Amino acid sequence: MDNQTIYALSTVFGKSGVAVIRISGKEALKSVSCMTNIDISSLKSRYAYFTKLYHIQSKDLLDKCLLLYFKSPNSFTGEDIVEIHTHGSRAVVAAVMDSLSQIKGFRLAEAGEFSKRAFYNNKMDLTEAEGLADLIDAETIEQQKYAIRQMDGKLKGLYDGWREQLLKILSHLEAYIDFPEEDIPENIIYEKQNTVFKLCEDITEHLQSDSIGERLREGFRVAIIGAPNAGKSSLLNQIARREAVIVSDIAGTTRDSIDIYIDLGGYPVVFTDTAGLRETTEEIEQKGIKIAYDKAKQADLVIFLFDASIDSVQCIEKYKKEFENKVFVVANKQDKLNPSQIVELQKSGCFVVSAKQNIGTDILLNAIKEHISNRFTSNSGLLISRRRYREALYNTLEYLKSFDFNKEIELTTEDIRLAAREIGKITGRIEIDEVLDKIFGSFCIGK
Repeated sequence: MDNQTIYALSTVFGKSGVAVIRISGKEALKSVSCMTNIDISSLKSRYAYFTKLYHIQSKDLLDKCLLLYFKSPNSFTGEDIVEIHTHGSRAVVAAVMDSLSQIKGFRLAEAGEFSKRAFYNNKMDLTEAEGLADLIDAETIEQQKYAIRQMDGKLKGLYDGWREQLLKILSHLEAYIDFPEEDIPENIIYEKQNTVFKLCEDITEHLQSDSIGERLREGFRVAIIGAPNAGKSSLLNQIARREAVIVSDIAGTTRDSIDIYIDLGGYPVVFTDTAGLRETTEEIEQKGIKIAYDKAKQADLVIFLFDASIDSVQCIEKYKKEFENKVFVVANKQDKLNPSQIVELQKSGCFVVSAKQNIGTDILLNAIKEHISNRFTSNSGLLISRRRYREALYNTLEYLKSFDFNKEIELTTEDIRLAAREIGKITGRIEIDEVLDKIFGSFCIGK
């Protein structure tokens, strides 16, 4: 990280009521002295100043703005920060950015650089930084809630607690390496083994969250499968509340999978329409059917739809076994059934709908939401939100399982050191510059 002062537009570029331009670094106050008439010696931290803003070279009046100063280390980045709140026209923003570029030692921030500096200055760890990124990207209320929890350091506290236990074990083991003539007391051996055993249990339980954290970020996947003309595309259109896919009486119209993203009661859900399942010799349709099976296997929930006006529920018994515990059987074309048929289908555990007439789809959607909600809330309140966390924790478990006092003490100590290092990769408590650029590069410029 260099020592230059950085600046960036922190709000979306374009016409708006207000634009916020953020400046961070040891020379941040130079922007105030160069572009306003404010005496920086009397500038108070965390006060708002209404002032005229001038171009550094032409001295033209650019705007009347609000200016705020956050003195280090009590700022987002841990450095001096100046925020300039101007009117949000493209012309004003462009002029202010041009003026800042004329100040010696100032440069435009890179993607995520403000948050990266906050990390380097110990204002946040990597889990909190990624929680912030998730909050910026959040599109549903549940995504927002969990991002805030992670940003507040809940996940950091869990991982740091595990790492501290490992470091305590490590310090004891290294002491015995320094004094090899001393035998390790039995009570110490038992205590360390018990701590490692308990850590293995805790990490294993944490890993059993079934990728719910990642799903909450990326979307729970629901695949709609069934025979041609069962009404899959019509059902998806009702769910999407628009003509998202082509509906036709011609069998095999849907050849490829089609994803539709919706906010289902605060949960991000990706519904996938698939090719109709049937025996066919047509090559392209065969590929579509294979994709349908693959999507169903990868999905968190499978909706098997059948035409109840011509087929019985027995036609899908093999699919119920194949996708056990994650399949909803849905009987379509309720408008063509008599009341007794509907009752029998409901007794057999089917959802009965009419995709064409939009009957029963709300009940189905509520059941899907409840299914997702039960999976989400039945696990630990602290979920693994990224694949890299999961990989590091699996590696940690491997090292802890190798921990054994019957080995050379140096090898036993190395198992603990490597386990602590893997957890440190999650929070950034070790030197991992090669990981940082990948993480912060996904941020928007002004963060």
